[in-house]
Parts: sequence; C-alpha cells; structure tokens
Amino acid sequence: MSTRDVLIIGAGAAGSTAAFHLAKRGKKITLLEKNKQIISKPCGGGMASSVQQWFPFDLKPIVEESIKQVEFSWCLSDPIIANLQNSEPFWIVKRENLDEFLRNQAVNSGAELIRPFKVQKLEKHKNIWRVYAEDGRELESKAIVIADGSASPWPRKLKLGPQKQHHASTISIRLKGRGNLREGTAKFEFGLVHHGFAWAFPMQDEISLGIGSFLGENSKINTDSILEKLLPNLGFEIGDGEKIKTSLRVWNGHTNIHGEGIVAIGDAASLSDPFLAEGLRPALMSGYEAAKCLNSFLDGEINDLRSYSKIMKVKWGDSMAWGKRISQVFYRFPKLGYQLGIKRPTAPKRIAQILSGEMSYEDIAQRVIKRLIFSG
Repeated sequence: MSTRDVLIIGAGAAGSTAAFHLAKRGKKITLLEKNKQIISKPCGGGMASSVQQWFPFDLKPIVEESIKQVEFSWCLSDPIIANLQNSEPFWIVKRENLDEFLRNQAVNSGAELIRPFKVQKLEKHKNIWRVYAEDGRELESKAIVIADGSASPWPRKLKLGPQKQHHASTISIRLKGRGNLREGTAKFEFGLVHHGFAWAFPMQDEISLGIGSFLGENSKINTDSILEKLLPNLGFEIGDGEKIKTSLRVWNGHTNIHGEGIVAIGDAASLSDPFLAEGLRPALMSGYEAAKCLNSFLDGEINDLRSYSKIMKVKWGDSMAWGKRISQVFYRFPKLGYQLGIKRPTAPKRIAQILSGEMSYEDIAQRVIKRLIFSG
C-alpha cells in the first residue's frame, strides 16, 4: 500500500487550503471528500478580503460582491450604518464556489482528490495512520488533517479541540433576486432573534439570509415568526426560499487542536467566531498555518505539531476568548448591547474594523463589557 504524506479528511475551504499549500511544497497529498457531487452549502459566505494574504493566486474570480456598507437594526428600525473604509474590506462568496475553486487549485498543484470516500475508522500504527472507508478501501499516511466540518466525529474521539463543544443554531436561506438590498450593502438585525441575530448578504442574483442563536444549540428559533417580519422588510414574499437548519460548532476555549501526526482545522477545530459566527477567515487561516507546520514536521525540522496549536491561539484564539465574553453578555442583554455598544459614535468604525479583520475583539472587549455590565 502506497503511503501518502498527508491524508486530508474533507475537501472544503479549510481542507483544500491545506492541500494546496502542502502540494505546492511537493508533498504527496490526498483529499478525501464524502460527497460525490458538489452541493450547495448553508453558509453566509462573508469573509474579510485580508484572507487574500494566504494565497498566491487571486480570489476575486469567485467573489460575488464587495461590501462597502453595513446596516444594523433593532427590530427592523433604529438603524445604524457603518461605512467600510478600505476599497474592498469584506467579500461575499458562494461557499460551494469557494470550495470548488480552492479544491481545483490544490489538484492543479498536485494533490489527489478521491470522492466519494466516507471515512469509517482512523487508526495509528506506530508512525503511520490508516484510514478506512465505509466501502472497505484503506489508505495510509504519515499525517492526518481533520477538515470535515462541524459535524465531524473525529475531534472528540481523538481529543482535538474542546471536549465540551458549544454550538450555535442557525437557519440559512438562499433567496432568488436582490429584493431591496442595495449593492455593496450587508444587513445585520439584532432585535428579532432570541439570543442571536439575522443577517442578509448580497450576491450577484441572490441574497444569503441567515438566522442564528448563540447561547446554546438547544435555543429555539421561532423561524416562521421572524421570517414573517424579515422577508417583507427585505422586499420578498413570506414563504420565499428554502430553509436549511444547521448546527455550527463555535470557539469554546483554548485547547490543543493537534495530536501525534494529526491536526484539526476549520469548523472541525471549533474555530468559528462565537459572537458573529464568522467561519471562513479562521478556516482559511487554519488551513494555511496547519500546512506550514505539517511541512516542517514532514521535513524533520520539528518533532511534533504543537506549534500549530500555539500559533492559532495567538492569531485567532486570544481574540475569540474576548469574543465569547462579549457574546455571553451581549446576547443576554441584547437591547442594552445594541444601545450602548452598536449605537455608540465610534461603533461603526470599530465594527467595520472587526469585519475587515483589522481589529480583534481583544482590542475593544474590556471597555465594552464594563459598559454593558455597569449600565445594567
């Protein structure tokens, strides 16, 4: 049996990013994807344009729209507008298009893609990993990347990431047409959703609408009641679009996301933002950083993969620790949070900097939390 350098379980955005960077460095890489065909993914598709730093090729061909303005509202009124300062700080993509684009870049760089391949079992024998498919196929590799999303069973089984996982409950809807959403504008609605918010992101000929509740996956979302108000406000008919319910694994504490010859990346590593549900930036970042670490590991420059967990803590986890605290306070007292946080004179600029990746939660969190607590 031929032994690969790395087997990557999941050929989405995170897995394909890791595959590209490893294949580009001459490593023998195989992407394993359980789905036979390309499928539409329930994802808002928003990401900071700063993700371009992790790729030597242009991402603009798959960008649906560049966001220049963000509108916030409380119960569809009391609006606040944030103008994003940079030329194109925030992008909207269709998730399935991003995945396919990055997957093709990986394959063109020498990575192998096997689909469908649904992993049933993982085992380590001395220094070699063995991966078994449901149909009996077996593969071997020196290292493994877990990149199969929020529903992945492997992180908990292999003790990667938080063992007490925290999930956000989300509903995603693709709406045909633009309604009354202006070009270059994204909307966030904070008053209608209990313990969460709704968002509307524009695409070329569609709108990506989402509803999320962030204080426990058992939080009940009264979807019909929310959509009865939200859809007409956006210029659509009640009942438009197909609803897809998902459970999103979000950041829940500093933990190791590496093991012996194995790492977890993207949603499988519980990296999504616990306040705004941003998942694409940490997915692409973790794919890039994991590939760097794995390359050094395979070349014998380092003896283990602990540097991957350390760098993701510094570059992402430290900010998310504050994001979690903000989320816990804000979504328990959302009206107060909207009035004293989002409506403050400096808030539009700060929010724009968060969305564009220029500022972390850590930069603003302490005074935000003090303001919310002492005003309560």
